[in-house]
Amino acid sequence: MLSDLQQNINVTSLKEAPIHISGQVQPHGVLLVLKEPELTILQVSTNVSSVFGMAPVNLLHKKLEELLDPFQIEKIKAGLLEDSLDFINPTKIWVRKKGDDYVVFDAVFHRNPEGFLILELEPAIAQDNIPFLSFYHLARASINQLGETSNIREFCQIIVQEVRKVTGFDRVMLYKFDNDGHGSVVAEEKLDHLEPYLGLHYPESDIPKPARRLFISNWIRIIPDTRSQQSEIFPINNPVTQRPLDLTNSSLRSAAPCHIQYLHNMGVGASLTISLIKEGKLWGLIACHHQTPKYVAYELRKACEFLGRVIFAELSAREETEDYDYRMQLTSIRSALVEYMAQEENFIDGLVKHQPSLLDLASAQGAAICFGGNYTLIGETPKEEDLNFLVQWLRNNVKEEVFYTNSLPHIYPDAERFKNVASGLLAIPISKRNYVLWFRPEVIQTVNWGGDPNKAFELSQTEGNFHLQPRKSFELWKETVRLTSLSWRPVEIKAALELRKAIVNIVLRQADELAQLAHDLERSNAELKKFAYVASHDLQEPLNQVANYAQLLEMRYDRQLDEDAKEFIGYVVEGVSLMQTLIDDVLAYSKVDMQAIEFELTDVDTALERALTNLRKRVNETQTVITYDELPTVMADSTQLMQLFQNLIGNAIKFRSDKTPEIHIGATRLEDEWLFSVRDNGIGIDPQFSDRIFVIFQRLHTRDEYQGTGMGLAICKKIVECHRGKIWVESQLGEGATFYFTIPVGGRDRERRNGRKVQNNLFGRRQ
Repeated sequence: MLSDLQQNINVTSLKEAPIHISGQVQPHGVLLVLKEPELTILQVSTNVSSVFGMAPVNLLHKKLEELLDPFQIEKIKAGLLEDSLDFINPTKIWVRKKGDDYVVFDAVFHRNPEGFLILELEPAIAQDNIPFLSFYHLARASINQLGETSNIREFCQIIVQEVRKVTGFDRVMLYKFDNDGHGSVVAEEKLDHLEPYLGLHYPESDIPKPARRLFISNWIRIIPDTRSQQSEIFPINNPVTQRPLDLTNSSLRSAAPCHIQYLHNMGVGASLTISLIKEGKLWGLIACHHQTPKYVAYELRKACEFLGRVIFAELSAREETEDYDYRMQLTSIRSALVEYMAQEENFIDGLVKHQPSLLDLASAQGAAICFGGNYTLIGETPKEEDLNFLVQWLRNNVKEEVFYTNSLPHIYPDAERFKNVASGLLAIPISKRNYVLWFRPEVIQTVNWGGDPNKAFELSQTEGNFHLQPRKSFELWKETVRLTSLSWRPVEIKAALELRKAIVNIVLRQADELAQLAHDLERSNAELKKFAYVASHDLQEPLNQVANYAQLLEMRYDRQLDEDAKEFIGYVVEGVSLMQTLIDDVLAYSKVDMQAIEFELTDVDTALERALTNLRKRVNETQTVITYDELPTVMADSTQLMQLFQNLIGNAIKFRSDKTPEIHIGATRLEDEWLFSVRDNGIGIDPQFSDRIFVIFQRLHTRDEYQGTGMGLAICKKIVECHRGKIWVESQLGEGATFYFTIPVGGRDRERRNGRKVQNNLFGRRQ
């Protein structure tokens, strides 16, 4: 347990300390910082006196030509003019000691990120370079062995065998990083008596982010003696920048104290690390450990680096080949889904109604399409209520084109409720509010760690300063991992991204088509309004003239007309009346315009009472009994709501049976809408016509049986849809009918009291 004081320490800042400006180098070589073009010495490592026999302070501001003979200086200056310093690295130089003795060094040049030329001198074990043919045969033999296996695990094992053969280290491991930053040993070659690390996992903190960045900059890293005393850079700050020296590209850069302690705890006396980089990212490491100090010359290190690059390129190709068949399968599935979407009017149907389906594209057990506020589900998925909150979380926290995790509950705790279906999530946004989601269930796993990952480090305090201390034990530690699913493979993620592009293209195309349709509808509506104006003004006058003159004809020539003529005139007047009624209904239908509605808080019982007032005469004539529940307040157009009740109640009175008509208006609160009902005890409707009756001009009876134009229910349907609701009927012949319609909740609903009724006695209410 950490103390209260330690808990207040910013551990992240300690883990991500800037190790590239440590101000120290390893003592097996010396470092000089040079200012070009004069090659003036600006900084040196304090152990430089062992090479040049001069105190560090006395070397400052000297030129390199004062320390080396002219032939070497000329060779160095020529090399510095090349496009790449690799052409002169390493350069053999010799430094004269007392008398005629001299020491040979490997001179390695590089320019740091600040542009300063840095010269690192390492002891040259042999004066001759490694023969090219020897290295060629070594690389060729390794690649030939690799060509004999197609199994990636065996492939990795051959890599560590070859690297150990070349370097002679006690242990060589191939360490691969997982998507979560942790890593595992996938191949190992070692002395028999050493404890095996093969198959063990190691926490992300073992190789912190600053170290990973340096592994990408420096493909090879040597620590010849983990117990050596580090040499300081003098002066500590660069005299030009007044900042510590950036040693990102330095081979001699000292290791972080925490890492040195980590190696000591593992019993490591020397280490060599080769970076394995894929597409600019650190894929893994080849880690070489020796129990005692061990120096590897620069040429051999570069040979190992090249060998690592060549072999890893082959390994990457093998990984791609292993994925090829699966990638081709997913490509075929994606092509089929795109074709299905193009064939269907609704692209969502193309994703879920055919085989293969959306599930097959990502080997998922469940999928959901959130589009336009609605969900289409396939397979095993969370409930819609949970999906609503999940999509809201994605909208607020994810900005990328794709999001994936195999441990959703760890980053979105509410997901623990549905871990059995969605511990893993792959999500692509179609737009700001629309998503396609894939789900994978929890898979409980046992992971073998090299030591307890929960105790990967501890804090120690020296002279008031806190330091990280690595764990001391690397014994096998088993962990049962829960709330995770199988990981999403890169090819699956790529397939989801490709599908996203196809869906976006289809949605955009449909949006263009809808825009054109909206334009056409707008033009049609304008023509309909023009027709309504003509019908309400120009048609009414000639119809009135026909009716008036027919009646005048009957009055003036009454004695001269026989019964047939009078009957014919009656037909004319009746036809004109029917025509006027039809025009009025068409006008009423055309006026139900969604854009013209002005929604406001409306008391439903007020709208109902207005409708009943208009129907007063018919109610009294038929002795109809009307009752209704306490009705709420909704956001609606009060006039259209009145017309809706008037049409439904009027229909119930018209299609009454021999019994005294009884009509009840009910209201029930659902989750986000009100459900209204108008129930009667009339003649009923055959269920096969339950949809047809809402179609304009559709009638189930002749005009001789029941008068009307067939427009009333069509007007009701249009009014309800303009209020974002639905309307339907439930009925059987001879058993009455109940019309239902919904209106979304709006405003503050009034309290309802059960059993409230009103009779047709002046519509007075009876509690």
